Amino acid sequence: MKAILVGLLALSFLVGRSSSPSVPAENDYRAVFAKHWQVSKEFTLAVAEAMPAEGYDFKPNPEELSFGQLMFHIAAQNSDSCSDAAGSKPLAELDSSKGSRATDRPTAIRILSLAFDKCAREIAGMPPEQWNKEVYKFQGQPVSAYEALWYTFTHTAHHRAQAEVYLRLKNIKPPQWRF
Repeated sequence: MKAILVGLLALSFLVGRSSSPSVPAENDYRAVFAKHWQVSKEFTLAVAEAMPAEGYDFKPNPEELSFGQLMFHIAAQNSDSCSDAAGSKPLAELDSSKGSRATDRPTAIRILSLAFDKCAREIAGMPPEQWNKEVYKFQGQPVSAYEALWYTFTHTAHHRAQAEVYLRLKNIKPPQWRF
């Protein structure tokens, strides 16, 4: 009797979970990624905005990027990886061959916003077959569009956490973590 009850409870949980409107279909990478990409944008911009303008040149040590360079690096990698995944061109504003890269606060925040928004538009427009398409090779291994997007999401989180340490070193409390 106990085993039957446990089985029925498990089945009712699974049925309820599969019909929940907040849980996307198992293969709906676009919806899951788009949702978390927006949160990542908001969180990353909050971190960028937490640093005062005069802190954008701050480096914890000479080998590190400045805070402004770090924000620019996040934007550039987002643009590159999303463009790889979607088969498009990266943002022209991030092309280093077109002059120096400004890393001041207003420029960094604007560029971050542009890169996140461009990627969001590209994700929204990607056909389902694009998600599993090979977009490049990494160390000889094929990388799908989905993996390229996963890479840029992870890369953003890594460097955003680094930026939070910069904030703490300047005695600035970072924004609350989001998911």
